[in-house]
Amino acid sequence: QVQLVESGGGLVQAGGSVRLSCAASGRILSITRTGWYRQAPGKQRELVAGITSGGTTNYIDSVKGRFTISRDNAKSTVYLQMDSLKPEDTAVYYCNTKSWAARLYDDWGQGTQVTVSS
Repeated sequence: QVQLVESGGGLVQAGGSVRLSCAASGRILSITRTGWYRQAPGKQRELVAGITSGGTTNYIDSVKGRFTISRDNAKSTVYLQMDSLKPEDTAVYYCNTKSWAARLYDDWGQGTQVTVSS
């Protein structure tokens, strides 16, 4: 099992930037994929960006060119750099890992609020 702690959320004006961090501990060597999800009020949780253990990244169309997912293996941390923020990016952002150790584990962080004001 993997423990995840997110940080970096807050209030930002439209057009601004925020960097989220997701620090992992526990069975980190078994992680196959890390993703950032978000959930806005009244909406379903959606995958925003993901990065595999091999470094392959993917993004939803609405954030392509504005968000960048990256990782620092030495710090066991995955980042989400969010630029050119829009009010519609307002949501609670969650870090998620998929790891394999005899079975698939699906672990979540506690979430961090990002609010973009217009």
